[in-house]
Amino acid sequence: MSAILDLDQIACSGNGVEHDIETPHGVLHVTMRGVPKGNRPVILTYHDIGLNHKSCFNTLFNYEDMQEITQHFAVVHVDAPGQQEGAPPFPSGYRYPTMEEMAEMLPSVMTQLKVHSVIGIGVGAGAYILSLFALNNPTLVEGLVLINVDPCAEGWIDWAASKLSGWTSNLVDVIMAHHFSTDELTDNQELIQTYRLHIAQDINQDNLALFCGSYQYRRDLEIERPIVGLNEATVNTLTCPALLVVGDTSPAVEAVVECNSRLNPTKTTLLKMADCGGLPQVVQPGKLAEAFKYFVQGMGYIPYVLLSHLSNDSVPTVGMTRLARSRTASSSSITSMDSSRSRNNLNSLLEGGVPGALDNQARPQTMEVSC
Repeated sequence: MSAILDLDQIACSGNGVEHDIETPHGVLHVTMRGVPKGNRPVILTYHDIGLNHKSCFNTLFNYEDMQEITQHFAVVHVDAPGQQEGAPPFPSGYRYPTMEEMAEMLPSVMTQLKVHSVIGIGVGAGAYILSLFALNNPTLVEGLVLINVDPCAEGWIDWAASKLSGWTSNLVDVIMAHHFSTDELTDNQELIQTYRLHIAQDINQDNLALFCGSYQYRRDLEIERPIVGLNEATVNTLTCPALLVVGDTSPAVEAVVECNSRLNPTKTTLLKMADCGGLPQVVQPGKLAEAFKYFVQGMGYIPYVLLSHLSNDSVPTVGMTRLARSRTASSSSITSMDSSRSRNNLNSLLEGGVPGALDNQARPQTMEVSC
């Protein structure tokens, strides 16, 4: 399961425009590709610890099918403070922003770039930050793709284990264990060596330790699954459509399942990728691009998109018109399926059909797809 492994050769086509934006909690480095198109949201990405926007997302955004989708949207890539390429070290005594403060930096980015709303794509720590942002600014976030999201504060046992491991493990080892399963660390040497060198050599280690510290001391998101007809208007949870993504051998599987259990089942899809570990956007960019297209179509933004692996007929569309959110199939119920059946259902949905397995509206459950 080889991935795209020369980080020097996966620079996105078109360098975009880089900005250093002043926010209430310091300067944030962002890269914008394209310009906002009418009332469409902008795709905003946020990376995980040990990565920056290039090493986290370039493989996905360079994928042909994803480029065919993103030509219809502007894209803003956010680098966490001090994590971008060539970032200088912070001065002595600098207090790194908390996860809450990093979420509070994003409205300034949107204001500066004249962005009205976003569809967020976050991985790990970035998924947590985007979740906080959406909870605090629901009118600014139209949808979220959350990869390897962990809604929980680090428990005491996890905290103690990480402290103890610090005696024998360096920062790079800890981050590698955060990203990759034990099997991946031994079985996919090309991928592992590429990312180990990137984490160790391309990111300022002092800055990285500060970002990791903020993530380690995150608080619980305190989200709760609403009960239909009882507390939907008062419960604290995400109000936008959400696509949760995790590889089936990822270290984050339990955390993502926990997050799924706390979200509105009528607006949430859980996508568990087979034969995939901790970086689905790197190892399975085609599957993720397909899922993202489906997700965006379900929200009502349906461009004429021709994906390279589908037929020569473009996907049925209403010309980027926003449809009623009730049209999305994520309000339906889908149970565990084998790979071929889920693929057929997904393709049916992409092409405008609704398979019979999705017709049950009586008992809404989170939509779960394996692929």
